[in-house]
Amino acid sequence: MPRPSLATAQRRHRTPDERSGPTHRSRLEVVSAAPPEPVLPDAPPGQRSAPDLLSHRPALRVDARAVKESLAFAFAGGAPAGAFDRHVESASLPASTWDPARFAQHVFLRELIVGCLHFTSEGRTYIPSPALLGRALSRPPSDRDTVELRRAIFRELTGSEAHRRDLERAYAALRRWVGQIETIPISRGEGSRRRLDILAAAKDAFDALAGGFAGARSGLSRLSAFGAAVGEGEAYRRLADLLAYDEEIATLDVRIRVGSDGHVRDLRALSIRENSENRFYQSPLGRLVTKLVMLWRGYRFSDDELLTRHINSVFDGIEDDLVALVQLLGDLEFYLAGLALRDRARAAGLSVCLPELVSPGSSDGAHGARGGSPGRALKGLFNPLLLASSVSTVPCDIATDHHDATVIVTGPNSGGKTRLLEALSLAQMMGQAGFFVPAAEARLSPCHGLFVSLIEQAQADQSEGRLGMELLRIRSLFEAMQVGDMVVLDELCSGTNPSEGEEIFQLVISLLSELRPQAFITTHFLELAARLERERPVDRLVFLQVELDAQQWPTYQFVDGVARTSLAHRTAARLGVTREELVALVERSKRAHRRRGAEPA
Repeated sequence: MPRPSLATAQRRHRTPDERSGPTHRSRLEVVSAAPPEPVLPDAPPGQRSAPDLLSHRPALRVDARAVKESLAFAFAGGAPAGAFDRHVESASLPASTWDPARFAQHVFLRELIVGCLHFTSEGRTYIPSPALLGRALSRPPSDRDTVELRRAIFRELTGSEAHRRDLERAYAALRRWVGQIETIPISRGEGSRRRLDILAAAKDAFDALAGGFAGARSGLSRLSAFGAAVGEGEAYRRLADLLAYDEEIATLDVRIRVGSDGHVRDLRALSIRENSENRFYQSPLGRLVTKLVMLWRGYRFSDDELLTRHINSVFDGIEDDLVALVQLLGDLEFYLAGLALRDRARAAGLSVCLPELVSPGSSDGAHGARGGSPGRALKGLFNPLLLASSVSTVPCDIATDHHDATVIVTGPNSGGKTRLLEALSLAQMMGQAGFFVPAAEARLSPCHGLFVSLIEQAQADQSEGRLGMELLRIRSLFEAMQVGDMVVLDELCSGTNPSEGEEIFQLVISLLSELRPQAFITTHFLELAARLERERPVDRLVFLQVELDAQQWPTYQFVDGVARTSLAHRTAARLGVTREELVALVERSKRAHRRRGAEPA
């Protein structure tokens, strides 16, 4: 016979109307809209440190008061799906000097997260929060220790399949718990059963943390330490006892006599043993006395409601630890997304890595001048945005003798120049955030900030023409630019005639050099680029061009020098814009016009 379970009465209070609560924001919100990150608080005295995987100094980065309010309402009456993702998305992060508004839109960061960084955990596919993961990537920590914490966790995860399985198991347990607490009960009578399921899912999550990551030496050890600390507490023991009591309120021994026809002839209970050793056990006499006492005080309730009080008491005891579980959702997504990128790249025959990060001004005898910044080197660099499409991804190698150089890139249209700029920008951002970069090997120098401006389509409400918009983006660059920033510009000064554009181009190049940037600029001013290569008017100019094969087709590699032609005729032929094809289209239009004229009105 089925074992009896705890009663299913509800706490006698009014269930909040979910419509009066905060509205759940879309997970696809723009990362650049995030407010400046606040200073992380220390854990209050006597409170267990949060299992923080994104900060060197562990901190509770979610709004604990707001999360507790949501937990209380959800435990009592449920919550709409996605309600707790709002708290994950608004979690604070370590301080950063980067401003996502200067580049996130141009490197298609949201598209990268949704299209390339989704992951699978225990058979289910999840899309990480573009809001939190987008901020974690686009606001690299200023604290080098925090960056090293993240890199060490990635190294340990890639070096141990067991740790990776533990991470996926822990995330799946957290998602099951959130799914339980966000379930809205259909009927009043299922309230206590639902709450017991929530508590059971929470216990599974704590157990997954405590039972995993054996021998971890990186920040992953924080997870097992937190789970173990929770398990040693009195609140967890009460939780375990309550769930054990729900599973076994009593043991019943029976004897069944069956006849030759297979029918039961006799069913007799031999003994019944109540689970009296459990702290939540009350004898029939004890329950009666409790009822009488409460009746004398003016309260009337059933056995079910008496047990519901224990359920609520257990929940209150673990509430602080549940807040930490909400924060962990976003932290684990950061690493699962990185592992997903690594898997997706390997499936495409590509590699990712944790780059070597060299400090500006350090000496690297083989690659940099003494007293200057060591050179940039990326081997097997690819654009991760292409992983989400069916386009074949061709890796390339990029190297410069110095990081603080201005690199001018020339070559034909559709030769991969814009894709290169995106890949370089994403590599710098991801590397500084402690994430994998899309390259087999990489050496990068951290910068104070990133400015990216690719060619944009005209907007219906823009007040300026192409030249005016180009001048405005140049001004915005110098307004935001600080010494040592990384600057990525596509088709600089392309919105005006060549003579005026070249003059502005030279002005920008000369002034940028005074700020010692890490700069990559594409242009079709080939004569100007060739003259700059000969005259070298500013220090540390580097020239790269799209490599062409014997048939003059782009190989999507980049070599030293300046391109001699943009191969516009090749692009025109590929897109059907030759004289012959256009003449054919004109003749077709004229024939159609003559036929319409010959038809009766």
